Amino acid sequence: MPYILVLYYSRYGATAEMARLIARGVEEISGIKARLRTVPAVSARSESTEAPVPDAGSPYATLEDLQNCAGLALGSPTRFGNMAAPVKYFLDGTSSLWMAGNLIGKPAGVFTSTASLHGGQETTLLSMMLPLLHHGMLLVGLPYSETDLLRTGSGGTPYGPSHLSGGEGNLPLTEEEKNFCRALGKRLAGIALPLDQAA
Repeated sequence: MPYILVLYYSRYGATAEMARLIARGVEEISGIKARLRTVPAVSARSESTEAPVPDAGSPYATLEDLQNCAGLALGSPTRFGNMAAPVKYFLDGTSSLWMAGNLIGKPAGVFTSTASLHGGQETTLLSMMLPLLHHGMLLVGLPYSETDLLRTGSGGTPYGPSHLSGGEGNLPLTEEEKNFCRALGKRLAGIALPLDQAA
């Protein structure tokens, strides 16, 4: 069965929760499933390595997970208006997929969480889009038919779902933010399924 790869890095759990909601949205579409994967933290110590399986949460992503997906939802917390280093490190290792054109024509969306309302949500989403464009993926955002975009006082952008987690990283997702996540998953799945069937 085709799947949407929901690939994320989460330090305090907010981005992971968003990923789970996106996966729920994906699985509202019959005939396609979600595959949740994460990436390990990056260490400044070159000899430091992570265990091959995380202690908790989603398994670590492989290049095969990405190569064989029908679509991608990519998530990261905001780091100074940019994606977190572990996500960038994983993407930097996808040159073999780029050279083979494995991701060309597949839909992709992005999502993020940030500590402050003006902490770089939109630039982080844009930073994650750039390598996906180089891979030839078709970017999927949130249209204004998601009317919560007109009312939200927390996260949410037309570039993709976002979450205001607060300075302590402990603010729960609002109902609007949850709706954005499920909407992105559903939209990705609805676009990916006919493309996959036509391939």
